[in-house]
Amino acid sequence: MLKSKTFVKKTRSGGIMKIVREHYLRDDIWCGSEVCTECKQEETVLQKDACIESNLCSFAHYLLPDTNIVLSQIDILEDPLIKNVIILQTVLQEVRHRSAPIYKRLKDILHDKEKHFYTFTNEHHRETYIEREQGESANDRNDRAIRISTKWYSDHLNNTPTDKRLKVVLLTNDRGNKEKAEESGLLTYRCKKQDTSVTSVPQDETAVLTSVPQDETNEITSSKVLFPEHLPLSRIQSGIKSGTFQQGTFRASRDNYLEATVFVHGEGDDSTEVLIQGLQNLNRAVHQDLVAVEILPLDQWVAPSSVVLQDEGPKEDDVTEEEEAELKSGPSGAASRKPTGRVVGIIKRNWRPFCGMLFLSQIKEATRHLFTPADRRIPRIRIETRQAATLAGQRIMVAIDGWPKHSRYPNGHFVRSLGSAGDKETETEVLLLEHDVPHQDFSQAVLSFLPKMPWNITEEDMAVREDLRNLTVCSVDPPGCTDIDDALHCRDLPNGNQEVGVHIADVSHFIRPGNAMDLEAANRGTTVYLTGRRIDMVPELLSSNLCSLRSSVERLAFSCIWEINDKAEIVKTRFTKSVINSKASLTYAEAQMRIDDANMNDDTTKSLRGLNRLAKILKKRRIEKGALTLSSPEVRFHIDSETHDPIDLQTKELKETNSMVEEFMLLANISVAQKIYDEFSECALLRKHPAPPPSNYDILNKAAKSKDMVIHTDSAKALADSLDAAQVDGFPYFNTLLRILATRCMMQAVYFCSGMDSDFHHYGLASPIYTHFTSPIRRYSDIIVHRLLAVAIGADSTYPDLMDKHKQSALCNNLNYRHKMAQYAQRASVAYHTQLFFKSRGILNEEGFILFVRKNAIIVLIPKFGLEGTVFFENKDKPSPKLIFNEEAPSLTVEGHSFNMFDKVKVTISLDASNVQHQKIRMSLVEPVISGVSVAPSEPEVKRAKLDR
Repeated sequence: MLKSKTFVKKTRSGGIMKIVREHYLRDDIWCGSEVCTECKQEETVLQKDACIESNLCSFAHYLLPDTNIVLSQIDILEDPLIKNVIILQTVLQEVRHRSAPIYKRLKDILHDKEKHFYTFTNEHHRETYIEREQGESANDRNDRAIRISTKWYSDHLNNTPTDKRLKVVLLTNDRGNKEKAEESGLLTYRCKKQDTSVTSVPQDETAVLTSVPQDETNEITSSKVLFPEHLPLSRIQSGIKSGTFQQGTFRASRDNYLEATVFVHGEGDDSTEVLIQGLQNLNRAVHQDLVAVEILPLDQWVAPSSVVLQDEGPKEDDVTEEEEAELKSGPSGAASRKPTGRVVGIIKRNWRPFCGMLFLSQIKEATRHLFTPADRRIPRIRIETRQAATLAGQRIMVAIDGWPKHSRYPNGHFVRSLGSAGDKETETEVLLLEHDVPHQDFSQAVLSFLPKMPWNITEEDMAVREDLRNLTVCSVDPPGCTDIDDALHCRDLPNGNQEVGVHIADVSHFIRPGNAMDLEAANRGTTVYLTGRRIDMVPELLSSNLCSLRSSVERLAFSCIWEINDKAEIVKTRFTKSVINSKASLTYAEAQMRIDDANMNDDTTKSLRGLNRLAKILKKRRIEKGALTLSSPEVRFHIDSETHDPIDLQTKELKETNSMVEEFMLLANISVAQKIYDEFSECALLRKHPAPPPSNYDILNKAAKSKDMVIHTDSAKALADSLDAAQVDGFPYFNTLLRILATRCMMQAVYFCSGMDSDFHHYGLASPIYTHFTSPIRRYSDIIVHRLLAVAIGADSTYPDLMDKHKQSALCNNLNYRHKMAQYAQRASVAYHTQLFFKSRGILNEEGFILFVRKNAIIVLIPKFGLEGTVFFENKDKPSPKLIFNEEAPSLTVEGHSFNMFDKVKVTISLDASNVQHQKIRMSLVEPVISGVSVAPSEPEVKRAKLDR
């Protein structure tokens, strides 16, 4: 059946063009239900036993939501309990035009076979297609189309045998649509009305289905307008074009909830950070939103606040004078001031469901409560729920719906419960969700691409690979490592030189471009190592077995082999796909004992000694060129085998063998980087480390100045030399503290595509070019580099995406994001297990050093545990002690005693578990003793990872 529309259009040249649009209608579009006997469908999606037990619908039924339900209640539709839902083509098209993020989420649900969501193409079905009537709005026409399709489904399924009949429930929150549907005899409920009656769900889950449509809520607001109106997008765009406004990513401060920065991207080195202070200037922006800012006049620029300030709890819908006063008392020197601005509008919200806990209202039987996110950078959120008593003490997820200009906090709704606060599994789930770490089990589609077991290396494999099984290859890794990426060998050559090989697991042999396993690995980007748990990038059969270069088994490898002379200079480099058989899987300590034991002279030990000798020369030469040797205390937990709780905590001790392995991994990465760039100058995946802007070194220079030293930061070489020379008699730990501080000044190393950038330099390693090749089991970047190298040496064929610099650049953006989130998740895991450790140990007295001085606090590093904490000099119940802050020194004088950076102090460490949501390591000052000073609890800081490898 054919419908057509004919109309005429005037062309640019003045002519008239007749346009005919044809719309084909069919009668072979099936309903998708298992109970249907009329449709001649080969596959069905909607189940015959479709029923969410409820007070309203005790019978089997399918849900059919209208467009507004999908847009406002997508969280409900994503809930695992909601199944057997009909999504009309009309609804899908409307959602696509109105919200791209929700459209993507809806498509993900439709692709999930376990959800049983069915798309019905009503716009092409002969009995459900309707034309727009004269005077009818497009919205009214679509509402009518939804009612017609609901009616068709109801009648269609009514023709099935009585014992199999199902009803179709139209979900709409539009009063007019609901009334017209009921007049037509359709079973219609509002989403809230339908879902609050659910009885098969545990009580704490029911609240996920009771969110109130935003247009029908009476928000808790003040009559006073608290925030300026956001400018419309049209004015923002014209302002950005004229240079009146700047756009950038909003980054809320962890230390001060009244302060944020907006990173404005510019060309080349023109990128700037705009400081935002005060609630009105923050203007309802949320961390990671894309915002438009107006730069304030120069005389209104301010310096970042030195105050550590947390939002202490629910407040009235007003901005208190005390809050703003906290900021105005900051340093005012011209040198300290930074470009300062205010948020004038939101270009794109970056909201997601947030994890946290409910802060119950003090009003009896109240239904509106404040939700406190786990991430301190996110503001509290008001939600409405009648299940507050049940949700108390639970970790829950809440989504933001909106933030009115007369409300202190945004409004949102409950999404789901994660479990009891304090439970280890729950806290780990929160940690993974908050850092956006994909951690679901691998799907069957992914697992289907695993090799069939038992797996063996075939003759075809051997024919295209170099047989290196005779070499004395060994691996050196941390204790307990099962995903062994790399192995090494060193042997003497007849000409007096040495052959050194770095052999890397050939993961790209098992993961082919474009299949489900490849797409999943690309999305995950990296393996995430938590304390006591590993979230693999690839299935365990590969990560811990077939790809892992374990000893005494034959494995496929990609080898980088050098001929090196006695001065550790490279004579020749070659790359080859290979087969190896590792002779030993050693820990760093075991390898070190072999090297040090003069009685051991087997081939493996000789190989290790040769590697270690060359590595020392390579490292010395690297440092002479300006490579930085920074410091970052890393901790290791000893975990109880039964309870999985930490029973000991200590900083990691680095041995010569750690440096030995690192040197050859760096050398391999540099060699491969040069090779793939020489072959593919436009699409090589590389890694760079930008030089920090001079302002980053301010705190380092102040610290050195306090000890009458000068740190030169003109280049990496100048910085390295200055750090080497920075020594204080009788204070051996001073140099380590300075290097820890220097690490904090560094920029983040990032992946990039060579065809999209011109600056390749790696500042920290003092290398003109660098990439990641040596860890393909745990980094997807390395898999891409393996593919590029394989094509370069003729060992594999290319594919379009590999040679597309734009797609490579987009991939790099995801890898950078996943890598950053993995680092944050790892630090959060260490922080959580640190809390568990001190929970079991009680109160400890330890010596530490002041790392930073703030206006009202000092930040102390405890070297023994690699732990940082903040000691606040304040007490809400007593008058604060007299504090004098000198920003230039920097120093803080408390009741006449001066605290300076790197001063030695003694503190009491304990766990403050009074707030389950934010348990804190409490640090209180023991020495020096300051009379009248009481201290507040602090949050532990977790150290940065090593610079790069």
